[in-house]
Amino acid sequence: MLQIDPKKLRLGAGAKIGLGIILVFVFTAVFADTIAPYDYADQTRSEPSAPRSAIRMFDQNGSFHFRPFIYRTEVADPISGRYREITDQAYPIGFFVNGHRYRLLCFIETDLHLFGTVSADIDAPRVRLLGTDVLGRDIFSRMVQAIRFSLSVCILGGIAACFLGILIGVISGYSGKIIDTGLMGLTDGMLSLPTLIVILAARAAFPLELPPLSAALLLVSIFALVGWAEMARLTRGLVIATRDKEFVIAAKATGVSGPRILQRHILPNISRPLIIQAVILLPAFLIAETALSFLGVGLQEPEPSLGNMLSSATDITLLRSRPIELLAPAFAIFFFILGVRLIANENERSL
Repeated sequence: MLQIDPKKLRLGAGAKIGLGIILVFVFTAVFADTIAPYDYADQTRSEPSAPRSAIRMFDQNGSFHFRPFIYRTEVADPISGRYREITDQAYPIGFFVNGHRYRLLCFIETDLHLFGTVSADIDAPRVRLLGTDVLGRDIFSRMVQAIRFSLSVCILGGIAACFLGILIGVISGYSGKIIDTGLMGLTDGMLSLPTLIVILAARAAFPLELPPLSAALLLVSIFALVGWAEMARLTRGLVIATRDKEFVIAAKATGVSGPRILQRHILPNISRPLIIQAVILLPAFLIAETALSFLGVGLQEPEPSLGNMLSSATDITLLRSRPIELLAPAFAIFFFILGVRLIANENERSL
């Protein structure tokens, strides 16, 4: 049986940072409705392309406020899109404030949100951490929901692809030459295809306008059918390298069945490189989903995804004036990939 060294399971500094980044993304995806202060589809038509809210601790008179606050803004020049602050009243910011209703974890109905303005005025200004888009929708709220969709699709697609790839790889590596040759021929054929082109072609076979759940299931299915080959090739090689080990031969000699040997002796010994490969696949699926939505064949507006939010950055004029707001989804993608690579690189060195 496999003897695992506990020292090798300890996470180094890089892996801890990477794990922390990934956990932040997972937490954001799970509690997206709570973290997002406003409805991602709600339009404030009087505030198109509004700038980020200026969160202050000192008012116009220089007086310090223990609670951060914002001022109301209004359009000063509709042609240039310039805004100005109205400093006659300060609106304090609070945590766990009431807002639009939603279902937490799909079944708990609530209206609590992580932050927002605390005011009895129903027309109180909103806290715009990333401003609004051209339709007056809160960019931060949309990005939080986009992270939920994109991350869910890439993780579920990765799990499905890994399961299919491991299954094919185990059958190929533990079977006879005929089955092995046939399955690896299929795997090599899949690896030779340009992945993104195949994904685009598969997606084009279905209607563009799909509900979010249907679009997510479709993308997960496409990723599973397209992304299994690398995992299958790796699994097959590891199974072949392990099936002739002494402990496997001894198990065969005692009459242990093939499925039992795979379950108790081979898979535990090859699990770590398989886990690393599974982690490495996640950024590829995230980028594929982003590319599909960016090209207009993934999740459709008004539903948010990181890809269709990035499409706003194609407007050079807007990009020059608001680079942080428009490129915020790209920063999210960068940090997710960074977290994955930090985890994978350290585990690769410890193999």
